[in-house]
Amino acid sequence: MTQAVDGVDHEGQPVTLNVVTERPLTIYLNSQEIVTAMTIGDYPDYLALGFLLNQGMLHQDDDVTGVDYDEELDVVVVRTARATDYEDKLKKKTRTSGCAVGTVFGDMMEGLQGVTLSSSTVRTSWLYTLAQAINTAPSLYLEAGAIHGTVLCREDRPLVYMEDVGRHNAVDKIAGWMFREGAPAADKILYTTGRLTSEMVIKTAQMGIPVLASRSGFTAWGVEIARNVGLTLIGRMRGKRFVCLSGAERLVWDADPLAVPEEDGRHRRKSAGV
Repeated sequence: MTQAVDGVDHEGQPVTLNVVTERPLTIYLNSQEIVTAMTIGDYPDYLALGFLLNQGMLHQDDDVTGVDYDEELDVVVVRTARATDYEDKLKKKTRTSGCAVGTVFGDMMEGLQGVTLSSSTVRTSWLYTLAQAINTAPSLYLEAGAIHGTVLCREDRPLVYMEDVGRHNAVDKIAGWMFREGAPAADKILYTTGRLTSEMVIKTAQMGIPVLASRSGFTAWGVEIARNVGLTLIGRMRGKRFVCLSGAERLVWDADPLAVPEEDGRHRRKSAGV
């Protein structure tokens, strides 16, 4: 998922960098072409399933009869027992902010109707342990940068780590994994390296995950939606610091920030280049 590229550095000296590759992936639902996404190319089945779930085109109770991936054509086809037709919805398209610009269909807020999230508490010790574990884990991000990661966690344990050129792709892969594995959402935390935008909040709430955390910052609409749906929203999570702008009443302050080490300088420098 990387390739070596030659160049020169700030002193004019030869340098070789591993850079992330990206490729188009066209997603079909039955016989209908839905979208072409730019992706690093791993886990196309999870990405397709998760994207369709988060767009409301695939339902949690759908009988998925097949997920077929053609590597040569860069096409993945999700097949369901239920007949589908989303021609009208495809006419409503919104390009979202962020890296490797994402796309959502229809009225974004529709998917939040009737959503009820768990009001489970979050221990601050979990946040510190997760940040340390995730930020130091071997990853494509640490190797090449220019990529976002999303991690599904339970309490202080990372469970699944997905990466992609866009944070929306990475979270869709998590959604696809959860669908395939039948993983419950009510006891999970979703961690992302990207900004906490309205799109990320909506996707997390639609997945039924009650906590969304990030090392990056917030958008005002993302915070507003999180407060409306009762999602715990934690950002700027670096070293001993974090900020909670929604759901602070669910935090259990069981860790002393003074006992938490500052974030490693190497990771901070890497982050600045994302």
